[in-house]
Amino acid sequence: MAAELQERTRHRTLHWGGAEIHYWEYLPAARTQGSRTIVAVHGFRGDHHGLLRVVEELPDQHIIMPDLPGFGVSGALAGIRHDVPGYASFLEAFLDALELGPDTVLLGHSFGSIVASHFVASRTGRVNPLILVNPIASPALEGPKGVLSKLALGYYVAAARLPEPAGLALLRSRLIVRLMSITMAKTRDKQLRRFIHAQHAAYFSAFANRDMLLESFRASIGGTVREVAPRLALPVLLVAGAEDDIAPLPTQRQLLELLPDAELSVIGGVGHLIHYETPAEAARSITSFLERHPA
Repeated sequence: MAAELQERTRHRTLHWGGAEIHYWEYLPAARTQGSRTIVAVHGFRGDHHGLLRVVEELPDQHIIMPDLPGFGVSGALAGIRHDVPGYASFLEAFLDALELGPDTVLLGHSFGSIVASHFVASRTGRVNPLILVNPIASPALEGPKGVLSKLALGYYVAAARLPEPAGLALLRSRLIVRLMSITMAKTRDKQLRRFIHAQHAAYFSAFANRDMLLESFRASIGGTVREVAPRLALPVLLVAGAEDDIAPLPTQRQLLELLPDAELSVIGGVGHLIHYETPAEAARSITSFLERHPA
């Protein structure tokens, strides 16, 4: 994290669902007419670190990012499933606890796009507008990637059923994490690739337990933004990677047609890691969108 951003960072906690939830607040470097409060929701097996490069490119915005329950350093929920409805309930409680009003901007990346869109669909007027980065527009079990998704599901199921030491070792295997990282990275910049791999090695295995991870994975491959698209009655920005294998561009164009009020920003030469590989381009799209949709 850049020293300038570190000076504007505040680490806080709250308790909900029987868990201690950690979140980070990034104060704006300067309040401008276009300054907004943005709550950002990270993707599966990620935490708040993943979106930091985008935060650095939005210095005039007030950004709040929790580690979702069960991920990063946030505890797992007690008696509440780690699925889309469970995380949407958490998001509602989180906004209420921080007394954030309807002009709050909601941003979701990857699995976070599913959580954010389902939250908005069931709570009309709670936030405005909505920004989805690498949005999941079609079920992972459909299409050419369906076989890989089924194999991945088998991996998480097996890890949950093995004796705990063996299951955790499988889930936190540095080799498997590196293979996932290599598969997703599209950049040819060697230094940036090393950074991406280091980020995944440092944070991809930070989860509370195997059961919540399996619940979350099932939700990540079973849910989509498409399911609730017609009910998203607010301005929506889709930020897509032209080479995204997980959320392919054709499905983003189909999603765009289902949304009542949306626009699509396509970033070339990048896949599912917009937040790592092209944060400046993503930030420009976000800034432009917010200028057209002021508080």
